[in-house]
Amino acid sequence: MSVIKQDDLINSVFDALQFISYYHPKDFVDALHGAYLREESPAAKDAMAQILINSRLCAEGKRPICQDTGIVTVFVKVGMDVQWDADMPLKDIINEGVRRAYLHPDNVLRASILDDPAGARKNTRDNTPAVIHIDIVEGDKVEVDIAAKGGGSENKSKLVMLNPSDSIVDWVLKTVPTMGAGWCPPGMLGIGIGGTAEKAAVLAKEVLMESIDIHELLKRGPNNRVEELRLEIFEKVNQLGIGAQGLGGLTTVLDVKIKDHPTHAASLPVAMIPNCAATRHAHFVLDGSGPALQTPPSLSDWPEITWEAGPSSRRVNLDSVTPEEVASWQPGETVLLSGKMLTGRDAAHKRIQQLLESGEGLPEGVDFTNRFIYYVGPVDAVRDEVVGPAGPTTATRMDKFTEMMLDKTGLLGMIGKAERGPIAIESIKKHKAVYLMAVGGAAYLVSKAITGAKVVAFEELGMEAIHEFEVKDMPVTVAVDHTGESVHQTGPRKWQKIIIDKQA
Repeated sequence: MSVIKQDDLINSVFDALQFISYYHPKDFVDALHGAYLREESPAAKDAMAQILINSRLCAEGKRPICQDTGIVTVFVKVGMDVQWDADMPLKDIINEGVRRAYLHPDNVLRASILDDPAGARKNTRDNTPAVIHIDIVEGDKVEVDIAAKGGGSENKSKLVMLNPSDSIVDWVLKTVPTMGAGWCPPGMLGIGIGGTAEKAAVLAKEVLMESIDIHELLKRGPNNRVEELRLEIFEKVNQLGIGAQGLGGLTTVLDVKIKDHPTHAASLPVAMIPNCAATRHAHFVLDGSGPALQTPPSLSDWPEITWEAGPSSRRVNLDSVTPEEVASWQPGETVLLSGKMLTGRDAAHKRIQQLLESGEGLPEGVDFTNRFIYYVGPVDAVRDEVVGPAGPTTATRMDKFTEMMLDKTGLLGMIGKAERGPIAIESIKKHKAVYLMAVGGAAYLVSKAITGAKVVAFEELGMEAIHEFEVKDMPVTVAVDHTGESVHQTGPRKWQKIIIDKQA
């Protein structure tokens, strides 16, 4: 029998969440580096280089890998022989660890959790409560798996109730392209099979806590049907040509994880949850001897990779850019942005829409005429930072506001991550605007290009306030040009054909 102290669990949760905010698991770094070395698509290779460089910078600077520091998910296995030295319920103990981790002054983590989700959607300001799964098991220890799951990848989760005779592989291959690039590939797919609908979803999330080992499985071969499925899905998803950031390439997934559970004879529930390029999870065990603290990796675990904009990259002054200049930009071209831009994401767009519809107009100091908006919710700055990690959020969530912004505000262009949908592309084409893509999963690297930052409107929205950023040589890709051509459509088609032709 072991006695687990309340503070030991609090401190272990705190330590794990701080640790995973800036350290990628070594298995992920190794797998991504291997994919980088094999990659033949210049755009995908460039994106992976930025992700790997960002990962090393975060490990060195102990700052978040991604500006979206995630919703905390915890799997707790409590031994039946455990006794507690505590005066708080288990969930409250865990949430206290989360609270301390996200408010830690040396490495502030972005608070993204909103209470009253169908109503006021008010930020809890400390990223609590976590999503906690508790299981009572044999033994006298407490075993914890903990993850910080970003909204961009979580929003691409899929659940289906197949017929028992249906093909799981066919469903996956049909579904993955519909997920777009908002989950920031290359990453992992967690697949839960069986049980009931909610059990399949939990299985899919739980299996993402495991290390990447698909290449070991490829070497030794499958021992059961689940391992056969893993290999088949891994091979066939990568043959889709979606590639890093959806730009087209050889690697879309680094691993496929599957966990199953017995199910009803009439049912075949399947859930699929992707992990993004900011894969963050940790494991620890409490045995009554004190807190379980993570062991920092060696910086030698990270590959030495450099990134420089090519000689053909176009430098743009955002303070003087014109519609005529924007019309000369080519799809897939690298653009280095300097000057001032405004930021805004979901809540800010909704507020802008309300102000314009009411006739009140935009707040003082907010003028989008011939300017660019960056879809971002940055992490608070610490020490001498201008701003904390500030990578892009998924642009498709702003599609429904695009026509309003281009038609009513004089906006010239937008910056975000992933693809734009048909409505947004049509509006971009109509107004001869442009959409630029920054690399998701490279938030700290992006923040190094930001030389000035201030809140100019909606301060009460926290990370969703409108900021004005001043940037110097911020690298982006022309993802939708003024004619409506989208590299997220042309790139995967091109690389899927290349892959098929190679196999022919």
